[in-house]
Amino acid sequence: MTSPDGPREWDAGSYHGLATPHQSWGAQILGRLPLRGDETVLDLGCGTGRATEQLLERLGPEGRAIGIDGSVQMVAEATRRLGADPRASFARQDLLALAVAPPADAAISSATFHWIKDHQLLFTRIRAALKPGAPFVAQCGGRGNVSNVVRAAGAVAVREPYAPFLGDWPGPWNFAAPEETVERLEAAGFAVERVWLEDSPQRPAPLRDFLRTVSLGSHLERLPEELRDGFVDEVAEAMGPDPVHDYVRLNIVAAAR
Repeated sequence: MTSPDGPREWDAGSYHGLATPHQSWGAQILGRLPLRGDETVLDLGCGTGRATEQLLERLGPEGRAIGIDGSVQMVAEATRRLGADPRASFARQDLLALAVAPPADAAISSATFHWIKDHQLLFTRIRAALKPGAPFVAQCGGRGNVSNVVRAAGAVAVREPYAPFLGDWPGPWNFAAPEETVERLEAAGFAVERVWLEDSPQRPAPLRDFLRTVSLGSHLERLPEELRDGFVDEVAEAMGPDPVHDYVRLNIVAAAR
């Protein structure tokens, strides 16, 4: 079991097949990243390497993509998929202890930062891993993200038999607002071009598999094995007849000062 204070461990094989919304989000991020093609670029929270793969398409033979993730399984799956490309490498690191030498030319991140509680420390670590002037483009869940899932999970968590494990837990998410994100980025040493929220509702299917692997994985880690399927079923039912994942994306475009 993953430590509740450390990066979450993921079922990388299931995740790669289910997390289709993340591919379009990765394309949006890369569309905002200026590149010549010979840079070394960090993919922070690389997962199974979806965004890394798109990044490699934009890099030339002198470019390099370094994928970093806190999950052993994610790093292993990304390496299996993309490790044959000499321009790609992957490493397991907690982003709150990020250490890269020499500093990189740019950094991207997709659908990761909302799992991390301390954004000020996170941005400080990222800034230290980048050269002055390096672009930093990211997207994660922002204020109001997946409110339907949050509401349903919270309602089920206080019921028996789940309450002893989840009832007083605040949940795994950190859905920040643009204003506080700008302040944190500037304090960490970034020049901020723009930070904004954008709605991106999704109806991932099959719903229960998506909830189990992506949305509720941190909840399930806290439950005994015999309670996990029941929790997922009750959350899916509590989401109602139109079980939308009402994603709200927090977009970041900045550069290291």
